[in-house]
Amino acid sequence: MLSATPPNRAENVGIHAIDIYFPKKFVDQSALEQHDGVSAGKYTIGLGQQKMGICDDREDINTICMTVVQSLLEKYSIAPTDIGRLEVGTETIIDKSKSVKSVLMQLFAESGNTDIEGVDTTNACYGGTNALFNAINWVESSSWDGRYALVVAADIAVYKTGAARPTGGAGAVAILVGTDAPLVFDRGLRATHMEHVYDFYKPDLHSEYPEVDGPLSNTCYIKAVDVTYNRYLDKLARVNGVQNPSSEALDYILFHCPYAKLVAKSVARVAFNDFLRNPTAERYGENLAQFAGLKQEDTYTNRDVEKAFMEYTKQSFKEKTLPSLLVPKNLGNSYTASLYTGLVSLLATTPSAQLQQKRVGMFSYGSGLAASFFSLTVCGSTAKIAAALNLTARLAQRTEITPARYDEIMNLREKTHNVRDYTPIAPVDDANLWNGAYYMTNVDSKFRRSYERRPNAPKSVAHNVEEAVAAAV
Repeated sequence: MLSATPPNRAENVGIHAIDIYFPKKFVDQSALEQHDGVSAGKYTIGLGQQKMGICDDREDINTICMTVVQSLLEKYSIAPTDIGRLEVGTETIIDKSKSVKSVLMQLFAESGNTDIEGVDTTNACYGGTNALFNAINWVESSSWDGRYALVVAADIAVYKTGAARPTGGAGAVAILVGTDAPLVFDRGLRATHMEHVYDFYKPDLHSEYPEVDGPLSNTCYIKAVDVTYNRYLDKLARVNGVQNPSSEALDYILFHCPYAKLVAKSVARVAFNDFLRNPTAERYGENLAQFAGLKQEDTYTNRDVEKAFMEYTKQSFKEKTLPSLLVPKNLGNSYTASLYTGLVSLLATTPSAQLQQKRVGMFSYGSGLAASFFSLTVCGSTAKIAAALNLTARLAQRTEITPARYDEIMNLREKTHNVRDYTPIAPVDDANLWNGAYYMTNVDSKFRRSYERRPNAPKSVAHNVEEAVAAAV
């Protein structure tokens, strides 16, 4: 039980637990290439994607959030009364007024805990990060009452037929924030950039699909990397006294991942910014000297710069960033959850001993636009988190569907978006939904949605996790 009297100043604020939900169903990107009649490798090499998670009419933003929150509470044996703040970051809007957080309060009804701050925060893919920052601020503030903050980043990413559709996906990540955590956010090292631009937005409330200017969005993303990363390095020098700071100060670098190829380009972009800050450093050699003196704004679409620095960063990408791409490559874009599926991937696939005292840089981007570069340091064991995630096994247990079936599901989602008096038709079985997952049962004449939960596995989740942790350590 948490202390009823919090200290005057919260120390080592960070992540105690993290969990992920992704749909049971997926479509293979190579099969989708054949189905769509595009060249082999367009999605798998050009985008860097392998599989894409699919939600049918049984799942909405409320179900995936309820599932991941309930799962985290059970896996870590967290009492509902120990949650003092709950905020959801999402851009998957099914109601213009009622927040997803208010729906999640059903999970706390039995405990009688209604004293939970927070609602929803929205700005494209950045909402989860804003919710996380709010949670950190709350724990560090005079408003903190000693309890945990719980952050949920979740979205269902879908696109109309066309070039952007293979960049869809779905997922939810729940993050438990408190003091004396094994993953500590680096105090004073947040750098942010925000401006007004129409690169990706959702003005049509009759449709799930966004308006997308792909080339502009990519340029905005790269510009945001430039601005926030350099501001982060400046703060690293000012706050931590790091001389001539560069990406060498970061042991891992994670990025918001619309598609994996953009992340590889972003690693190269970070190196290009390091180069511009110190172009005469011996490590760059003569091959990159030709790019000295270039201005960032003149190189957003410069393929020569991109190619040269992607080649230069092949090894650093493999070591510092590739471990974070397991889920994004196999799930697709999950908007607000995307960056945090990268953190989940890193924690699930990297041994705890290897992570100790390592600094993890994190770049968050949301169109419109809002972006931040920040970091955390691993200060304690991550073995329990990795065991609770059980990530590779869960990914392997998913159900593959054909591209034709995927098209049917997308057509159904189009027809049933914002309808009333509707009963979902997708099956409620092991092939379609995970044990313990929430699913929609009905939308009534006043658009009120009803939900039920599939029974959990025979053993309690907490017991399974305890066994896994014992084996891990």
